[in-house]
Amino acid sequence: MLYLDRRQLLRNSAAGFGWLALADLLSREASAAPTGLPTPMFQPRVKRVIFLFMYGGPSHVDTFDYKPLLVRDHEKPLPYAKPRLQFHGTKNLFRSPWKFRQYGESGSWVSDLFPHVGRCVDDLTFIHSMYGSSPSHGGALLMIHTGTDTFVRPSLGAWISYGLGTENANLPAFVTIDPTLDHGGIQNFGAAFLPAIHQGTQISAGGDQQIADLKPPDDVAHLQRAKLAMLAEINRRQFPDVGYNNQLDARIKSFELAFRMQREAPKTLELSGESQQTHKQYGMDDPRTAVFGRQCLIARRMAERGVRFIQCTHRDGNKITWDDHSSLVKNHARLAYEVDRPIAALLTDLKQRGLLDETLVLWGGEFGRTPTSEGNSGRDHNPHGFTWWMAGGGLKPGIHFGSTDDYGYYATKDRVHIHDLHATILHLLGIDHEQLTYRHAGRDFRLTDVHGRVCSELLA
Repeated sequence: MLYLDRRQLLRNSAAGFGWLALADLLSREASAAPTGLPTPMFQPRVKRVIFLFMYGGPSHVDTFDYKPLLVRDHEKPLPYAKPRLQFHGTKNLFRSPWKFRQYGESGSWVSDLFPHVGRCVDDLTFIHSMYGSSPSHGGALLMIHTGTDTFVRPSLGAWISYGLGTENANLPAFVTIDPTLDHGGIQNFGAAFLPAIHQGTQISAGGDQQIADLKPPDDVAHLQRAKLAMLAEINRRQFPDVGYNNQLDARIKSFELAFRMQREAPKTLELSGESQQTHKQYGMDDPRTAVFGRQCLIARRMAERGVRFIQCTHRDGNKITWDDHSSLVKNHARLAYEVDRPIAALLTDLKQRGLLDETLVLWGGEFGRTPTSEGNSGRDHNPHGFTWWMAGGGLKPGIHFGSTDDYGYYATKDRVHIHDLHATILHLLGIDHEQLTYRHAGRDFRLTDVHGRVCSELLA
């Protein structure tokens, strides 16, 4: 890679390191080989992560957590106390409007909202006992993405980028497609006090789904390289006077990365070379599934090109989210239809290409929904018990770990906190969550703070 370490930067700047020499460095084409940055602490089970984030909080009792007693006791009062920490008030028990069916050799129960994903259940590892601490979107999103619901901290993708670097010097290590700018905003994919080079690179949700401001100017390549080299030299001349500046160094690196990305990133995001069958498989032939289908196909293309962490955020094109307080039947059906086929296509495609064994796929939202009704046809936020699933290398496929109570309100058996989920994700990547630290403001910080355990029961 073309980056210089801190001591080299200071020495070279003090010696008047010429911009023409730097231009010569930049003229050497960066390869797609691993960059020699940090290596895993132990043998990793996967190389990368694809995070399918369902913004707003999908209902676990309407998707993957079948509760027969909820059907039986529909409209009866909840037979135990509701949590003191609630977002809105709710009424009586509310059965799922959708039927559940068993799929695969594992006999996993899946609702009629996800028939395509249902056919992939033998590759999935379900966690039915997730729980968090915040009943509000802002805190819950920050907890899922950064490990804290109150402070500004680096995001999960930024920690992974910092810990492992990138497999491809011409693409960013962390990409986020259509990220939410509500409820925490850029903190959900930011780097906070980590070097800024580790923050997520945004890709728009529009039909072209390109990276903003990446299109190169009309200048020929060697002139652009020379301009970039001169700009880097001007920036680096500040180091001897003001000392090493982390943010400035990251800015220099981001310019260099953007220069290299101009050739490879557009090709990665260009989907016309994919077969018509692939487009159809991902649902690109249906305007209702095309948007998320495009996200999932881009995620697969980035995964096979060595991007470490790819996040696909789903919400309806009209900005309708999974936050169904009053229109569960209408909105959950609509949203599930938009993602079911693309997600199944992604899982199938990764498996057929031999990529699933080295890729961790995550599915979930910031929390679940209550088994009791809000209004006549909605469910309130529920951080006390909900479902996520994972797929990929190093996991026991087709298993169901943990459980909520008989109605789905509280995680009761083998409870998995979000810190535990983060610790397990890092473990699968070959990282000890207690050892991945960064010194800031006089103390060592880590993604899991002082908490977290690896859920070894999920590991193959």
